[in-house]
Amino acid sequence: MQSKQLIPVHELCIHYQIEQSFIFSLKEAGLIEVITVEETICVPLNQLPQLEKMIRLYEMDINPEGIETITHLLNRIQEMQKEILMLQNRLNRYES
Repeated sequence: MQSKQLIPVHELCIHYQIEQSFIFSLKEAGLIEVITVEETICVPLNQLPQLEKMIRLYEMDINPEGIETITHLLNRIQEMQKEILMLQNRLNRYES
């Protein structure tokens, strides 16, 4: 992975005004991935949108365990919406 696709955790924490312990608690919960490059702990750029959602939840005083639960439920809703769309498409084919 190229270094320009990684964001150092300390820069994220400065930019979003959060503690590094928050990032590490998300990692421990399996919600984000962190990568160590030359002793610098980084987050892959592709995880930034998901991380920003979790930061907004954290700013609403939701603890990491609550964020984990909310994230799980939102992912399930998204999966169910995809399944509903697929089933609607199948039904439309049969009705035609």
